Amino acid sequence: MKKTLCLLSSFLLFTLGIMTVAGATAAQLEQDSLTTKLDKLFTEWNKPDSPGAAIAIIKDGSVVYKGGYGCANLEHNIPITPSTVFNIASVSKQFTAFAIAVLAQQGKLSLDDDIRKYIPEVPDFGKTITIRHLIHHTSGLRDMGVLFHIAGWSNDDLITNEHVLKMITRQKEMNFDPGKQYLYCGTGYTLLAEIVARVTGQSFREWTKENIFKPLCMSNTHFHDNHRMIVKNRAFGYNTDEGGSFIKSKSDDAWVGGIGLFTTVEDLAKWIQNFFDSRVGGATVIEQMLRQGTLNNGKKIRYAFGLRINKLKGLITVGHIGNAPGYKSSLIFFPELKFAVVILSNFVKFNPSFLASQVIDIYLSDQIAPQKPKPKKPERTPVKVDPAIYDAYEGKYFQPLTDLLLTITKENKRLMVGIKNEPKLELLPESETKFFTQNVPFQISFQRDEKGEVTHITLHQGRVGLRAKKIKPLSPEKLAEFEGDYYSDELGTNYKIVIQDGHLVMKHRRIDDIHLTLAKTDQFVEDSFWYGKIHFIRDKQKQVIGFKYNGKNGRARNLHFDKKKQ
Repeated sequence: MKKTLCLLSSFLLFTLGIMTVAGATAAQLEQDSLTTKLDKLFTEWNKPDSPGAAIAIIKDGSVVYKGGYGCANLEHNIPITPSTVFNIASVSKQFTAFAIAVLAQQGKLSLDDDIRKYIPEVPDFGKTITIRHLIHHTSGLRDMGVLFHIAGWSNDDLITNEHVLKMITRQKEMNFDPGKQYLYCGTGYTLLAEIVARVTGQSFREWTKENIFKPLCMSNTHFHDNHRMIVKNRAFGYNTDEGGSFIKSKSDDAWVGGIGLFTTVEDLAKWIQNFFDSRVGGATVIEQMLRQGTLNNGKKIRYAFGLRINKLKGLITVGHIGNAPGYKSSLIFFPELKFAVVILSNFVKFNPSFLASQVIDIYLSDQIAPQKPKPKKPERTPVKVDPAIYDAYEGKYFQPLTDLLLTITKENKRLMVGIKNEPKLELLPESETKFFTQNVPFQISFQRDEKGEVTHITLHQGRVGLRAKKIKPLSPEKLAEFEGDYYSDELGTNYKIVIQDGHLVMKHRRIDDIHLTLAKTDQFVEDSFWYGKIHFIRDKQKQVIGFKYNGKNGRARNLHFDKKKQ
């Protein structure tokens, strides 16, 4: 009997062993299949002579995949690995918000404190700006990126938190009253980092190291407040020149809080896990991190504590993206599924959000709600028209509702449209007056007046139609009214506006010329990265006495420049 039991026991153990091995083999085969699919996604970057990206995928508390593609340093042929250190740009904001949430829980500050309690050098604008306003981008402060640009700082200049504070002290106006609206603003997070330093008596870098990174064993993570610091295993940022060759981007700043975190995908996996187990900060802080902001009118916004709360394919997502010279980053996780994807890149033209979406499709295909297939749009076929008709369509068109400036040109018998600093698109004729673009879902139709002159275009996208007026160039005599030297006390900088090749040009001694295009009476659009608007001011005698500058997307409004008297 004992012998029979022993034989039966041995058989069961053997069977279980086979089942375990079979299960492990099946799991390994599944992971191998997933890995093959992932490698295929990154094929374009998986080569030694190109910048690339690192990725980590977290599922149920474990890193189920991590990898590196491309080169961290093209000069020394150093490959990217999961341990490569990247500048993650605005993904840094959640760590700054976490620091504030911890200090609030400890009673060392209140989210509803006036920020001037800690940073009294911030001007008194007559309205209370709270810490909570800074966190949710509802402060009304002007954005520092726009301020430094129009002040004449180039992309290669070193910016520190001290520079930011000095710039803030010169400001005399806000974009809007605190809490009135949401408008993304890096200035607020620089101030939050300064508040952490002043409340704790430590540098922001040291406090976050001791209270966040060490407890979470994020050994390759730091806020980069010293641009001379040597960072082992770092990825250098890259762009391309006009010929498509890789070139180095700006190395780094020493401006931290809103940006400036250097880390790896391995360390970010540990950070994400803390949202699931609340090991550092506790459940109260984690709950606070996911709490969305509210405007004065009670409307809830999607921005929480350095994180955006959205929905993707029926599930709640939490995350952020980052964009710095030479770097792109994306961090996204699904709280309900305990699933996350982190992608960090050292190439400015890389699209981590798009890749993250494809990774999600691969891993969660059986758990996410299937998207309804979009109805197929009827294919458009270009008709033949006489290219001579394009001559009348050439010109610049301004759409006042969106402040959109379009430039339409005839090139090699083709009609092209340029929007902002994006690559030009070819307009393909549906008729002699209606045109469409391939791959970009919008159409343009041209309108003429009773004299037969082209005066407007209408941009069609879906059911929306926006009318844009064709701009008539000003005479040299009219342009001459705007020439002169202009000074801004808020920015401490000068511009000289001159006529050049029949157009107004803003000249600064430190940056490239900025070309102005007429939008409407006394208002021009500039062609730099920030795509700002210039509104000239006249006195009672109709003489130009200055202008107001409004930066990209309204992020720095009504910067005043006075025209110097001759």
